[in-house]
Amino acid sequence: MKYLVVFRAKSESMNFYNLFLSYKAVAEVISTPRKISVSCGLSVKINDLVLAKNILSRRQFFTFAGIYLIKQGEYIKL
Repeated sequence: MKYLVVFRAKSESMNFYNLFLSYKAVAEVISTPRKISVSCGLSVKINDLVLAKNILSRRQFFTFAGIYLIKQGEYIKL
């Protein structure tokens, strides 16, 4: 399954992305879809939800806006 981790600040999106990659996991920085109304233009697309939650629980991300399941072109907030 694919997930989208969304932040309200580009710097935090990139920080999360770099942390995620440091665990040898696969991630991709993408433009935040218009369907998700958040001020930041970047989100991180991942496939390891457990690792994402682990990183989010260990670090302070003040602009974290949520995790969305990507299913058949739709975004479902978890």
